[in-house]
Amino acid sequence: MSTDFLVLTAANGVDEAATQAAAQVLADTGCATQPANRLAETAVEIPFERGVPDITALRAAVDGVDANIVPSVHRRKKLLIADMDSTIISVECIDELADYAGVKERVADITERAMQGELDFEGAIRERVGLLKGLPESAIQQCYEERVHLNPGARTLVQTMNSLGAMTALVSGGFTYFTGRIAEVAGFQMNRANTLILQDGHLTGEVAVPILGREAKLESLLRLCAEGGYPTAEVIAVGDGANDLSMVEAAGLGVAYHAKPALAQKADARLDYSDLTALLSLQGISEREYAG
Repeated sequence: MSTDFLVLTAANGVDEAATQAAAQVLADTGCATQPANRLAETAVEIPFERGVPDITALRAAVDGVDANIVPSVHRRKKLLIADMDSTIISVECIDELADYAGVKERVADITERAMQGELDFEGAIRERVGLLKGLPESAIQQCYEERVHLNPGARTLVQTMNSLGAMTALVSGGFTYFTGRIAEVAGFQMNRANTLILQDGHLTGEVAVPILGREAKLESLLRLCAEGGYPTAEVIAVGDGANDLSMVEAAGLGVAYHAKPALAQKADARLDYSDLTALLSLQGISEREYAG
């Protein structure tokens, strides 16, 4: 009989009360639980067999803690593929660039609607980049230095996956100007994104084609799997918006990180209270194995 795992994570820590409450819900739904295993101060896993857990009841029982169920089969993944904006970093780069151009409110509104799945991504990025026409390259560098920072746990997540022999890829609908730098800081082995076109040191208001969007992220996942010789079951993908939906659905473990409803409702796991080390916890990787 296969064993599955209920994984509890929270950036502020998972206490004994939450662990006991979750174990009781499992028992109430007919699951045969085994003793809980603490992976880190921020994570606990509870192995169980049989029964059909009520994930809604589990999440209600552990307020302020993320509760997710993962199978034991292919639990440790061989590929991490991640979105950048509002996932690996805390901001949407294009919104922050727009602030330097004096059009943040207009651009942020388009970004929000695109991430909710209300707008075509390609059209939305063309419109937003068009509003940045004339912005000097120096403002892009200033934006990176002043506003772009890794989210908590990002470097540990990437470096630990690297140390365990996994491939790590940053695939963004944002821009190579940022992904190249963030990939280096976090430790991603490869990165892919869109390219802003510059002329005479200023943005032209255009983005190079082809534009990398939702389907291109999926294509990247499938290509990396083919090159690495492993199935999609051995992929963990993480993002926050509708643009990430295809790759998150295709991955063996698709994770919605502080995500829009369009993604959170479809992902295998959702993280609302955790930092990015929770992706390690979902794989059963303990704090003793952390790197970075």
